Amino acid sequence: MKISKKGLYALQALMSLARHYPEGAIKIREIAAEEEVPEKFLELILLELKTARFVESERGAHGGYRLKRAPRRIFLGEVIRTVDGPLAPFGDAASLRRLVARDKKHSSLFRVFLDVRNSAARILDHTSLADVCTRRH
Repeated sequence: MKISKKGLYALQALMSLARHYPEGAIKIREIAAEEEVPEKFLELILLELKTARFVESERGAHGGYRLKRAPRRIFLGEVIRTVDGPLAPFGDAASLRRLVARDKKHSSLFRVFLDVRNSAARILDHTSLADVCTRRH
């Protein structure tokens, strides 16, 4: 699976917001500095995450962005799908199932790809921001 730079930056920004979750809104420039992400690119990513209801913004001197849900309720799989699309390097599950059904000669190979896709999806769909923020290095 390959995550785009945009997807990686989105996850990094959400992790930053998760670490600051109890404190309230964080300014874009603070997130950009903490995560070493280009500020202009981060603005676009946060707007997309806001549209997808992962974050909310607050205006004013003490404004910024904060998570709309608790970090334990935001899962990596849903973020990656929102920003990058399907999780699999081999296409989505439906496409792989069609390949298995159509190409009997190579169906065992496609089934392996489907297993890889499903395993990656299962891990990402059950790993929350809270999990990755508390995981040891």
